[in-house]
Amino acid sequence: MVEKQTTIQKSVSLKGTGLHTGVEVTLTLNPAPENHGFKFKRIDLEDQPIIEALADNVSFTERGTVLQKGEAKVSTIEHCLGALRGLGVDNCLLEITGPEAPILDGSAKYFVKAIHEAGIQELDAERKYFEVREKMVFEDKEKGIKIMALPDDHFSADVKISFNQSLLLANQYATIDSLSEFETEISECRTFVFLHELEPLLKHNLIKGGDLDNAIIIIDKEVSQEELDHLADLFDQPRVEVQPTGILNNVDLVHTNEPARHKLLDVIGDLTLCGLPIKGRIIATRPGHMANVEFAKLIRKEIKKRSLRVEAPKYDPRIEPVCDINKIRKMLPHRPPFLLVDKIIDLQEKYVVGVKNVTMNEPFFVGHFPEEPVMPAVLQIEAMAQVGGIFVLNQFDEPEKYSTYFLKIDNVKLRKKVVPGDTLIFKLELLTEIRRGMANMKGTAFVGDTIVSEGEFMAQVVKNK
Repeated sequence: MVEKQTTIQKSVSLKGTGLHTGVEVTLTLNPAPENHGFKFKRIDLEDQPIIEALADNVSFTERGTVLQKGEAKVSTIEHCLGALRGLGVDNCLLEITGPEAPILDGSAKYFVKAIHEAGIQELDAERKYFEVREKMVFEDKEKGIKIMALPDDHFSADVKISFNQSLLLANQYATIDSLSEFETEISECRTFVFLHELEPLLKHNLIKGGDLDNAIIIIDKEVSQEELDHLADLFDQPRVEVQPTGILNNVDLVHTNEPARHKLLDVIGDLTLCGLPIKGRIIATRPGHMANVEFAKLIRKEIKKRSLRVEAPKYDPRIEPVCDINKIRKMLPHRPPFLLVDKIIDLQEKYVVGVKNVTMNEPFFVGHFPEEPVMPAVLQIEAMAQVGGIFVLNQFDEPEKYSTYFLKIDNVKLRKKVVPGDTLIFKLELLTEIRRGMANMKGTAFVGDTIVSEGEFMAQVVKNK
């Protein structure tokens, strides 16, 4: 089943204060077209600059993730992006009236609520994923930070945090097995800060918009009631006391491991900056915005590397084919020894993938380099054309009543010999829409991850007499 990209159905706004700047801002989430991704638009600035939500544009990661393009900045974007990714939204234009997203209650809860209010709609384009194919690691041994991604068929994540100065946070774990758990298990978990950090943050012109209601205050040192009263005065809040759990009594924890779950929220939000939803298992030890963004950059590099090469289709012989040999025989007029497709393993709107198992019993090996058997290149091209023929015929209600004739083959390249024991994977992609029974396709043949031949085909569909 093909997954489609999504956006929100209508615009929706949130108003609040930026945590570090203290500026009142309005953030408006707007529908966006397919392949748009997430972009922030500073509508309060001249020319209303747009900043793509990509790791390449991150300029700062101290206590929040900051995107920058030229002089335009948007900070503390991780909770909003986490909510969009967590609810399965792929495309959104985020218009903002200031330099920082509103902190709200320090979680993603109100962003989730806004997205539900806006609604989610499906677009025509297929959703693209970054699929983890082998272990990927970012590590800072000095700080005990490690983020690792392992192959999996969906997104999941484990986070471990440890802070020696706090009994509450000596060791905490959080996990989700699927993004379907994001709203109930992660979205309501608030950011946290240690008591000893508060006054220095204020002195460094940070958390101007902070109050005792948008963060969990972790008590990590002996503190007198006089000091707590002073803290409450700094934030213009009522008097507070220390709870037995080691936090202030102004909030109750949503989960006993709420800090670890919030770190998991930050991981999801920051990894959104790789540009694609991820299929893989993320295992993060002591993650922070810097490490999250560096890992997103690793993924970005791999995405760019993959875009420069043609990707071989995945082939799992245990999976039931779309068309087995019996169905192929009903669609194509060819018969052995000239039927050169064994099965079709994927058939989509704009491409098809077929398989040919090359064995020593092929009749052409008798005379084609018999001492060192090599599959004739012309038969690779013919096999590719037969896969393309199945694709074109599949556009018709009664494909058995039609035949496909190839009128032109261009730009054929033969890259590597094919020998007995190889499994050929053919991928044929439409270059233009099928019009008046004419189809233009690009064909590529793989053995494993290696391209062995390719070419461009023009075919015409004709009704059988």
